[in-house]
This record gives sequence, structure tokens and C-alpha cells, in this order.
Amino acid sequence: MGGGMRIEDTPSGPVELKVSVGESARRPRADAVRNRAKLLDAAARLMADCGAANLTMDAVAAAAEVGKGTLFRRFGDRNGLLRALLDHEEQRFQAAFMTGPPPLGPGAPAIERLRAFGPAVMRHELDNLELYLAAQPPVERRCAVPGRGLRLTHLMILLRETEATGDIELAAETLLASVDTPLVHHLVRQRGMTPDRLEAAWQDLVTRFTTPAR
Repeated sequence: MGGGMRIEDTPSGPVELKVSVGESARRPRADAVRNRAKLLDAAARLMADCGAANLTMDAVAAAAEVGKGTLFRRFGDRNGLLRALLDHEEQRFQAAFMTGPPPLGPGAPAIERLRAFGPAVMRHELDNLELYLAAQPPVERRCAVPGRGLRLTHLMILLRETEATGDIELAAETLLASVDTPLVHHLVRQRGMTPDRLEAAWQDLVTRFTTPAR
């Protein structure tokens, strides 16, 4: 990807993603969908009890009453299972800022949605902190995660709607970096900073990026 995403490439409204479905990519059967949901439900229950770091494939298979081979065929390995759980949580958060009620969702002015976005990200990731940390991809792929790309595009759209000046793409990257999961974990759990302090810093960044220069 040479040069990254340009501001003129960002959509100004909802985007419909067209997917080409071939013979090898048909919609999963209803029973396969139910079985996958059953496995994820069992994993989520166990994770709530023991934490993501202690989640094992053996325990999930036993809780779901399936053979361990079934679990491995479905998710590949433990990291694949964690990514599937993370994907479920990420989709829930995406629905909140894409189609949920304002001010996080549509229907509020862009500046209000920007102000709501950072605190919502931090609360969501602190609520699911162990899962986000356990499922972190390797450093070289961390910025290429699709969920992160959607968040970045969302911030660029909102910044454009506020008529912010300057480099919109880098402004969005800076805002996103300030609520990065490992950073928030470090600041809250290891440095003892309060979420309120981090939310205030987000509001300060939003003000700086959306206030016209004199």
C-alpha cells in the first residue's frame, strides 16, 4: 500500500462493501453457524471466569461438549479462537458508532461524535482488556487490522465534517494512537492514571485538531 489512505479517498457517508461469493466461499450452513456460536459462547463464559490468559482449548471443548479436534478445525488454534472472540466484541462496538444512537452514532454533529468516540473506545477496551491484549497481532501487522482501519476511516470522516484543517490522516492517526489498547493498559494499570484523565486528554486533542489556526 504505497502512500497510505489519502483524504480524498475517504468516504463521505456510509459505504457498502461488495463481496464476490464463489463456489468456495458460500454462506455457512445454519448448523455450522449455530455450532460456531455455541463454541464462542462456551469460550466467553470460561474467559469471564478464568481470564483470557488462562483460556485453554481443552477447557473450551469440554464446556461446549465437543471433541478438541472440532475446536481446532473451526478456529485453527488458541490464537484463532481469541481472534474470533475479539471479532465478536469489535463488531458490537462498530455497530455502536456506525448505526447506534447519538452522540456516538449518527444523528449528532461531527464534533460531538468525535468527543464521544475516544471515551467509548477506552471504556470498551478496558471492559475487554484481557481479550484485546491476548489477541494482539504481531507488531508488524498491528496497524493493518481491519477493525483499526475502520476506526481510522471513521475519524477521518468526522474530522473532515468539522472542517478541520491540516493533515487529516495524521490527525486521525494521532487520535487513534492515544487510545491504543496497550497504551491505555500501561497508563491505567501500570502508571495509575484514571480513565477520566485519559478522556480529558482525548477532548483536548479533539479541540486542538478542530480549532482553526489564527
